[in-house]
Amino acid sequence: MPQLRPSRILREIRAGQTSTILKLNMSDPRIVELAGLSGASGVWLCNEHVPNDWMNMEHQIRAAKLYDMDTIVRVNKGGYSEYVKPFECDATGIMVPHITSVDEARNVVDMVRCHPLGRKALDAGNMDGLFCQVPLTVYAEHCNTEKFVILQIESPEALEIVDQIAAVPGYDMLLFGAGDFSHRIGKLGQATHPEVVAARKKVAAAALKHGKHVAVASLYGQKDEVIAEGTKVFTLGADVLELGGAFKKLVNDFTGTNASAASDSVYANKK
Repeated sequence: MPQLRPSRILREIRAGQTSTILKLNMSDPRIVELAGLSGASGVWLCNEHVPNDWMNMEHQIRAAKLYDMDTIVRVNKGGYSEYVKPFECDATGIMVPHITSVDEARNVVDMVRCHPLGRKALDAGNMDGLFCQVPLTVYAEHCNTEKFVILQIESPEALEIVDQIAAVPGYDMLLFGAGDFSHRIGKLGQATHPEVVAARKKVAAAALKHGKHVAVASLYGQKDEVIAEGTKVFTLGADVLELGGAFKKLVNDFTGTNASAASDSVYANKK
């Protein structure tokens, strides 16, 4: 019988190891292959802010599997199909942004998990079910054990009830969004501001208390701190930032001038 692909990230963190993620804004599957050559555990593909389409996403996911990389798709928030289709393209995980309530967290679980965790609508005729080449019972168990769900905490409102959100069963990880959180509290781009760091630590503590894994969107130069907080899944950088920085360095090294001071400051803030 054909075998469904297990999650590399879940395998690593279940073994007490760490996992590395590269965020990709560019939609070319060749960028995914380049990420695979780096040895990263997975790639983060974005459907929230990036103009991608489903067929191309399936090609990106297929490219990742060539290198045993997991794929995490950050979804458009709110729609059932937006949550389920990435899995049916055989993404390993989804990331749901801007979770603000316990009910939202429960609804996500309900839509994407099989019985007894949720009430996912079944269609094993895509790559995630090997086109109906495995029994439904095997497919359903795989959905619940080798696919994962990440919820993002990105607002003061969500932070106030993060313990209750973390207690919801059926999902796997919490990821603190320092960018949007800092914006919401009037500290735009200040990811290392004490208020933002305190919020990140509160999210991590709530996750661990309720048996969830901790993931981060960026290290912001605080690797040792986030490791000490119990983080296991690390986003190390983004294609647009690394390519932008490399291109500017090539031009500036040749011309001897700083061609784009404004974009340099943006790059520094992002890092």
